[in-house]
Amino acid sequence: MKLKKEDFLKNTHITEDDILKNEIDWAVLNEIYIDFDRYRSSYQSQAGFIADTLRTHKKIHSVKSRVKEPERLIEKIIRKTSGRKEKYGSEFQFSIENYKEEINDLIGVRAIHIFKEDWEDIHNFIYSTWKVIEITANVREGDDTKRFEELNIQIQSRKSGYRSVHYLIEFFPTSQKVIAEIQVRTIFEEGYGEIDHQLRYSHKEIPEVLALNLLLFNRIAGSSDEMASLINLLNRNLTEIETKYEGIIDIKDKEIKKLKGENYLKQR
Repeated sequence: MKLKKEDFLKNTHITEDDILKNEIDWAVLNEIYIDFDRYRSSYQSQAGFIADTLRTHKKIHSVKSRVKEPERLIEKIIRKTSGRKEKYGSEFQFSIENYKEEINDLIGVRAIHIFKEDWEDIHNFIYSTWKVIEITANVREGDDTKRFEELNIQIQSRKSGYRSVHYLIEFFPTSQKVIAEIQVRTIFEEGYGEIDHQLRYSHKEIPEVLALNLLLFNRIAGSSDEMASLINLLNRNLTEIETKYEGIIDIKDKEIKKLKGENYLKQR
């Protein structure tokens, strides 16, 4: 089934001018649309497999997976064409032959964890499970990036305050290579990211009043992550103290029982 240009322009923020200025052939976009639609069910199975694998990790709270909608793929291809022309030259165009490698989030999986300090365990799990070809840590300006730097992870500062670590993984479920994106973030980063995402798809440019409130919400989400980490640390310390004192009390109880037993034998 072909993609109708009129419907597409009506449902997205793309204009006819965006297509013309990049010299994009609509017929080629339709070929990509039809080709990707044919592969979607296979990609959905692969997304499910990645998600199920991530669910085995005890520090991952929940996992979401999705395969890009064909219409969203075409929208992204149009938006990315100018950047690819700058990278590869003015003759570059997306095609059936190259779009699967140039668009890296056809399969998207999101792993959500509770405490920020759990990220590194999840990072190591991903690294030991798949071939990771690229990692980007999306941070807000002013965030502590020391550990990302130590691990030689590419850091991207987002003005929007968006935080998430993105992994591109490569695998071969068939003879054809597949690239998927895994996003790892906390519950609070997920809440902010979802709202930010919805607003950016609702508006070609986010109104200033919404942008300012988004930044405020981002600060609150960041503070919530810090508070959650503090609570987790306090809980661990209290648990260790309780375990220590339970051990001491157990030893004392055994000593008391032993002394009582010795006294009883003496009295006899």
